Amino acid sequence: MSDLPVPFSPRPMKISVLTAALQELTPREKRDADPDLAIEEWLEFSRDIGSPYIQLSSALHPTLTDVPPEAMLDPVANTLDLREPFDQQRADRVKAAMQETGVGLSDLGYFDNMLVADDEARKFKHDFMLRVFDAAALLETDAVCGFVGRNYDLEMDQNLEMFEAEFIPLLKEAKARGLTFRVEQCPMPGWTVLDRWHNNIAYAPGPWIALHRICEKHGVGDQFRIHYDPSHAILMGQDTRSIFQYLKDEGYAFLIGGFHVKGQVIDSKGVSAWGYGGQTFERGDWIDGKPSDNPADHLNAWKKQVAICEHELPGTARHDPLAYLQNRTVDWLDHQLAARELLDVDPAEMYLVVEHEYPPARIQDKELLKPILQGSVDFTRAIDEAAAAMYALQCEVMPAQGIAVQGIGREAYRS
Repeated sequence: MSDLPVPFSPRPMKISVLTAALQELTPREKRDADPDLAIEEWLEFSRDIGSPYIQLSSALHPTLTDVPPEAMLDPVANTLDLREPFDQQRADRVKAAMQETGVGLSDLGYFDNMLVADDEARKFKHDFMLRVFDAAALLETDAVCGFVGRNYDLEMDQNLEMFEAEFIPLLKEAKARGLTFRVEQCPMPGWTVLDRWHNNIAYAPGPWIALHRICEKHGVGDQFRIHYDPSHAILMGQDTRSIFQYLKDEGYAFLIGGFHVKGQVIDSKGVSAWGYGGQTFERGDWIDGKPSDNPADHLNAWKKQVAICEHELPGTARHDPLAYLQNRTVDWLDHQLAARELLDVDPAEMYLVVEHEYPPARIQDKELLKPILQGSVDFTRAIDEAAAAMYALQCEVMPAQGIAVQGIGREAYRS
């Protein structure tokens, strides 16, 4: 017990928003002709909804992608258009817009399958990722967020070997540019119409640790971090506190480098029908005993997921304590407490990136979507500020004065 009080100094995290929340903020005909107009208008929109940072989304242009938009559950956004390389002139224009709006970058995002089986397609995606890396360096941000992916033709152990052969070179390129690659852990069950469910091999702590060990062997351990998204934990029957406790127990509490703030609401009726893993057949992605020739039918592969759950935009789901304990929706307050209590992070340097994939609210109208995102951003900020205050009070101020914290609280491995 100290003779001097420890000051109450809560450390809230930084709030950001993924620009895929509104893909058509700038109409395609305008941004195709003037690509960086989309970034300027998103910086203005982010300021207007109260988010001080954006996660700038890049993607293959619709004319170049190997996955048609009609086959995507959550269409990606090429707010950062890299059909042409991002040069210093473009970077200066974006930086000027950042200064004018007062909105910064948390990081860049490019979410694609980096282990896709086809050699030509994989090289094209890797070359595009290098363009994203170059843009990140010119914009003076220190991280890029994305997927590892999976080769569906190979089993998991073979994919580990492919990761070492194909993904490690990307991490070496990131290191050369002073960047970290933050992996989002979505298992991407609907990426293929095959009976594969884990189509991003970096989907949980066990795989993260195995992949990080490979990275360490090649001198790029510091380049591999996780951009944790609790919605994917709920999809797989996990809870955030137990995941973070496991990382701490195994000596990997340092692995989490950022957060996607997106929820998931489990449909108990869907789980009763299909179990975790979702709909396994008669989805509509196979016709006459083979994969459908119509790309739009391939969207039905996502019934592996959507038959049992639906994404939540933070703040749009009801407060449901029973569902929190059943791991059927995200306990946002405990998510933020657990990060502070269990992870090796400086909260004031961590980004909470609001990611909008709640289907009924995927509105491509700026004025209609604006109050929805304002509410979600404000909810995210308020929950984190509450957690920051609780942590500062219960873990710093009170212990210094020998005052016990009341109650028990949520515990790992018990939900």
